Amino acid sequence: MWLMRQAGRYLPEYNATRKKAGSFLDLCKNPELACEVTLQPIERFNLDAAILFSDILTIPDALGLELYFVEGEGPKFRKEIKSESDIEAIPLIDVTEKLDYVAAAVKTIRQSLNTDIPLIGFSGSPWTLACYSLSGGSSRDDFLRARKWLYSRPEMFKLLLDKLTIIVCDYCEMQISSGANVIMLFDSWGGLLPGHNLSDFSLKYLRRIIRHLKTAHDIKIITFVKGAGQHLNLIADLNCDAIGIDWMTSLRSAKDEIGHRCALQGNLDPAVLLGTQTHIEAEVKKLFSLFGNRAKGIGHIFNLGHGISQFTPPDNVSHLVEMVKKYSQQDS
Repeated sequence: MWLMRQAGRYLPEYNATRKKAGSFLDLCKNPELACEVTLQPIERFNLDAAILFSDILTIPDALGLELYFVEGEGPKFRKEIKSESDIEAIPLIDVTEKLDYVAAAVKTIRQSLNTDIPLIGFSGSPWTLACYSLSGGSSRDDFLRARKWLYSRPEMFKLLLDKLTIIVCDYCEMQISSGANVIMLFDSWGGLLPGHNLSDFSLKYLRRIIRHLKTAHDIKIITFVKGAGQHLNLIADLNCDAIGIDWMTSLRSAKDEIGHRCALQGNLDPAVLLGTQTHIEAEVKKLFSLFGNRAKGIGHIFNLGHGISQFTPPDNVSHLVEMVKKYSQQDS
């Protein structure tokens, strides 16, 4: 069991560390403080895994787009990709130089973390990184500007995806070499694509990354494509070790469809943690009931269907962990 965005603003100790850092991005770029917030949920809750504290947009930032955050609006870039020549000019960076602070954070965390607890490294998928990069940051219209590129200049879009794929491979390799035990690939916006374009503009590139990493390393890989529950068979074809399931997707259906091919991760609705502890217990019990018996060895990593809300009471997370342990043991 672990929780997406488990180190975050719902924890008072995280907010204190972030204030000390000065800003979210400064926190990401300070290896010692990134280690501190990575360990905070492990120290507070009985979780089974830690995940590197960072952000998927460190790659576009390293490419020179200059990431910053606006309160209430999310991530923005000071520089925009406006033309085909802008894409052609994007460099294939040396991640060990441009993103050395991430490697330092992974090393620091791994040295500080109990050796029995795995450390998850991660990256955004090429499609998701391209969506942000072509939209100038977050989007209120489902990344319409990026999707316009897809349908008007698909070859240039693919050139961007090719470049990002190479960089993501290098980035994940750097994290593995620095001490990450698992890699998670976040395709946060894959669900915006219809099936044929999901294959051509997202999964094709994820497959390249997974094949590259598994050829070079003995590493487990989790793939999370939010909003693509109707395409689980396509995702399972990527040869990842586990697939993250969002809360809109039936865990029982996912198990029946692909559970014999890989483990499943998920998928409690994050909003459940805003409810009462009685309702948290009921929803956890229901989730395990839906998943059914695990006697056949089908792997299940309990998680949320997306990131934990900043408004979640920490006591509710403690209760969640207790209920997961309780009903997981009953289901064994």
